[in-house]
Amino acid sequence: MRYVMIGAGAVGGTVGGRLAQASREVVLVARGRHLAALHEHGLRLRVPEGELTHRLPVVDGPGPLGELRADDVLVLAVKTQDTVAALETWADVPVAGGGTAAERLPLVCLQNGVESGRLALRRFRHVYGVCVWLPSAFVEPGVVSAAGAPLTGILTLGRVPHGTDDTARRIAADLTDARFEAPVVPDVARWQYAKLLANLGNALEAVSGPVASDDALALLARVRAEGEAVLDAAGIPYAGPAEEHAARGDKVTLVPLDGSPRGGGSSWQSLVRGTGTIEADYLNGEIVLLGRLHGVPTPLNELLQHLADRFARERREAGSLPVAALVRLADEAVRQGG
Repeated sequence: MRYVMIGAGAVGGTVGGRLAQASREVVLVARGRHLAALHEHGLRLRVPEGELTHRLPVVDGPGPLGELRADDVLVLAVKTQDTVAALETWADVPVAGGGTAAERLPLVCLQNGVESGRLALRRFRHVYGVCVWLPSAFVEPGVVSAAGAPLTGILTLGRVPHGTDDTARRIAADLTDARFEAPVVPDVARWQYAKLLANLGNALEAVSGPVASDDALALLARVRAEGEAVLDAAGIPYAGPAEEHAARGDKVTLVPLDGSPRGGGSSWQSLVRGTGTIEADYLNGEIVLLGRLHGVPTPLNELLQHLADRFARERREAGSLPVAALVRLADEAVRQGG
């Protein structure tokens, strides 16, 4: 199989680089300065064993590839807010032997949240979801880092909306050879919703910095409690903290990397890079949506959704809102009922 990494940033670049290291065929899809750096210098992947350089085919879209191959696997690793544009770009690309990518090829959603799988099913017949546990960072154009050891990450996958098949098992086998744990499960959504609850703190970290103080941790607990209440009301199952801890254990431990400070999660990184967008609409915003559908108030998640969006649009400095000020806003949001 050939892996076409649609989005070669922190997650896509790390998975693509590790697959290439395991002698799998990989194509990277990127744009702008990152595309230029990948062309000129290759993908530089900083990991605990050092910096690895992978000279891989790099394209800005399907055009340079011509017909896709029947053994291609499309791996969607863009942020959720960029999913629709990516699906529209790749769905109708012809595949050797007849048909289109949307009709014939597997599409793997290597993304946070749960929305991309639903969006993909509108266009693609064969969609696979992944619960992504992969601490990684975009360092600079052409350079990504992943500090996990002994495994680089845990990528739990299955069909969307549910089920398993031989394709999922073949992908998992390749990922396993590439220093990931890749369990194939029939209920991948249950793990994705558990990860969604964990990701509700991304916006908090992005606007107010590391979630380390007692006030920040207490606020995070309240935000997560809202999320759990919503999922319970909606009847959506999710893996509990004890089950998650047992599955992860100490398989992915962060190792300091020279020249690659981690800094923060994906939402924090979006603000630092000044991308102008952030995933909060599909993380905290997913809880807000479900809360409205099922009659559960979600004032804290709504607040974080709006604050993160505003920080991204206005390109405010990551972590610049003091936690004490955020707690006051949160208390006021609760008093006003969201």
